[in-house]
Amino acid sequence: MKIRTIIVEDEPLAREGLKSYVREIDSLELCATCENALEANEVLKIEKPDLMFLDIQMPKITGIDFLKSLQTPPMVILTTAYPNYALQGFELDVVDYLVKPYPFDRFLKAVNKAKDLFQLRQNPKENPIQKEAIFVKVDNILKRVLLQDIIYIEGMENYVAIHTGEGRLITLMTMKSMEENLPTDRFLRIHKTYIISKQHVKGIEGNEIDMGKTKVPMSRNRRNEIIDELIGR
Repeated sequence: MKIRTIIVEDEPLAREGLKSYVREIDSLELCATCENALEANEVLKIEKPDLMFLDIQMPKITGIDFLKSLQTPPMVILTTAYPNYALQGFELDVVDYLVKPYPFDRFLKAVNKAKDLFQLRQNPKENPIQKEAIFVKVDNILKRVLLQDIIYIEGMENYVAIHTGEGRLITLMTMKSMEENLPTDRFLRIHKTYIISKQHVKGIEGNEIDMGKTKVPMSRNRRNEIIDELIGR
């Protein structure tokens, strides 16, 4: 089965280059090219593509804002000349982030990620692909954090602190965005300011959960629900 693909790119040369790349991949079927997000919005309703190559800096509405406006977006690979949008892209759960000018091998790597995800969605039982890491911006550096290393996450107004065995990482992000970026089978929101890793739970004592070196509070109104979730009832 081919992956139905559209390109959203306002620069003619970049659009043609991307079209030539797409045509080199047998598993991709190019069904439309668009010069801006408004045009793409109409095409999405008609073509219902599986994958969208989306430029960020476009007139009238940026690719990021356009993606935020979509209730059920297709898989997205962002294409841009500006690397500083990477964190926003990953928060929106994009497949990959290509910084122009990108060579064909880097393009192919992004397409292979999309193919894996596409196959998983088509045959979820046959493709046990799991997310193993998240990207967060710390001191202007985009860092990859392995999910298995995260013990718990603490909300601090507009920031979150990610606590790992090696220390903590502080990044500008809301708890809601962080929660949406984590797999629910491995992490649990237990309080308005705490998300815990289920695999690092050592025990439960009163209204606190023992995470090893520290104990974190759980919401009193959700205590029974949280305990049931943790012990698998």
